[in-house]
Amino acid sequence: MTTSEPYVIVGAGHAAGQAATSLRMEGYEGPILLIGEEPYHPYQRPPLSKAYLAGELELERLYVKPPDFYASNNIETRLKTRCLALDRGACQLTLSDSTTVAYDKLLITTGTRVRELPVTGIDLEGVHYLRTIEDVDGIQSGFAPGAHLVVVGGGYIGLEVAAVAQKRGLNVTVVESEDRLLKRVVGEEVSAFFERVHTEEGVKILTGHQVSEFSGGSKIEAVKCANGTEIRADMAVVGIGIVPNQELAQDAGLACDNGILVDACCRTEDPKIFAAGDCTQHPNEVFGRLVRLESVHNALEQAKTAAAAMCGNEKPYNQVPWFWSDQYDLKLQIAGLNQGYDELVVRGQMEERKFAAFYLKDGQLLAVDAVNSVPEYMVSRKLIADRAMIPADRLADTSIPMKQVAQDLK
Repeated sequence: MTTSEPYVIVGAGHAAGQAATSLRMEGYEGPILLIGEEPYHPYQRPPLSKAYLAGELELERLYVKPPDFYASNNIETRLKTRCLALDRGACQLTLSDSTTVAYDKLLITTGTRVRELPVTGIDLEGVHYLRTIEDVDGIQSGFAPGAHLVVVGGGYIGLEVAAVAQKRGLNVTVVESEDRLLKRVVGEEVSAFFERVHTEEGVKILTGHQVSEFSGGSKIEAVKCANGTEIRADMAVVGIGIVPNQELAQDAGLACDNGILVDACCRTEDPKIFAAGDCTQHPNEVFGRLVRLESVHNALEQAKTAAAAMCGNEKPYNQVPWFWSDQYDLKLQIAGLNQGYDELVVRGQMEERKFAAFYLKDGQLLAVDAVNSVPEYMVSRKLIADRAMIPADRLADTSIPMKQVAQDLK
């Protein structure tokens, strides 16, 4: 299968790297052009707030594929280049280097960007966001034992940064505007567990505090909150969420709604244009609704689906979402989506830092948060996909192995 114009991939994250690989695996032999804004080939983002931030992972190990993989597979990469406009009628992209590129088919994998905090002092030296390799390199330069770090945002990224910094000997304060940590993604019991763990590790947690200003001369000296609280700060890391990069598609007239709208095969309404990864809003049959997922698993699997569809093969994407977070000695593994749950069942002992929290709606398992509990996580992924109805007392009974819980449902 060859074409005169290239298959173009815009974006250079997980989805882009996987899509380029999958196009070749699907038998496409024509030209492939991958365009990315950063100076790096596609790399993994989750380690940025974990092992890479902790200095435990070399840059080379972040790459999805070694940089020489692309040349050896006849995949052209154009880095440090931004796509400014998409002309669907001409099947053409305008780039930041003042050139234009024609495409036969286009895959948009533009991912997400940080949600910015609109307060005074955000531009002071020592105030950071965390999204790229350069962001982490900048943060690490201030990771001196005894330094005062304020983390704005009590989500996964914020808590992972707090855990790494605390282990490095910094004085860490987490400021969260909501009334509890991780409110968007976990139940109250799990929020309380993570607050207790971080507090025991020495992190100061301030919930219900809205940051109003970063103060200092040219460099940050304090973080001020709307309620009058002032926190000493030698540096700050802001992690208050991310937003999809849908503007390229939206400006070209493609349907978008908190992400680029695609079908189960990652097709947009334009037959020549596809999209995959964090920037998409796509159907999920397991939960019967459209979802936008900020997940490596989703990016990789959608990329495989998109590559297949670009080559004329139907491989609809429909899987149970899963995520993970590393904090101290805790491995949090999440499967499913808990929105709309009406019952939370805890299996195991939170005090032992080994448990699973199951989210049910009318008896059906929607999601699980498994902390250092691999069997519960693995079995639950299958049960969620099967829309299993499980008695709460069976889930809570640790004397019954999780495999047995699943087998008893057959």
